[in-house]
Amino acid sequence: MPLTAMDLVAAAKQHIREISPDDAKALLGHTRILDVREPAEITAGRLPGAINIPRGLLEFQIGNHPAFADTQDTDILVYCLSGGRSALAAETLKKLGYSRVVSLAGGYKTWTELGLPTEV
Repeated sequence: MPLTAMDLVAAAKQHIREISPDDAKALLGHTRILDVREPAEITAGRLPGAINIPRGLLEFQIGNHPAFADTQDTDILVYCLSGGRSALAAETLKKLGYSRVVSLAGGYKTWTELGLPTEV
């Protein structure tokens, strides 16, 4: 039986660390923030200081992006809209050698529902 997208997300979550929005808020200003949503999704807002590399381009762009080049031992917080793409992205980043990656549980949706800071 073929796997579903949610099966892949569930499997990824077994290999990564997810953190709560409150724990993520404490990282603002102290870690690199990676938004893996599509550019059109960001028009509504993003976490303060977030850098956008869409999930579909992550493997090809992360190593060449000035904010992430030579940062494989730097803390990175990854998020998307609901937490699925960021879980897959965090797992991919680990495979690429980024050892200090965490994914935002609940994604941007939960972040904004809690009234946490955003920027346009």
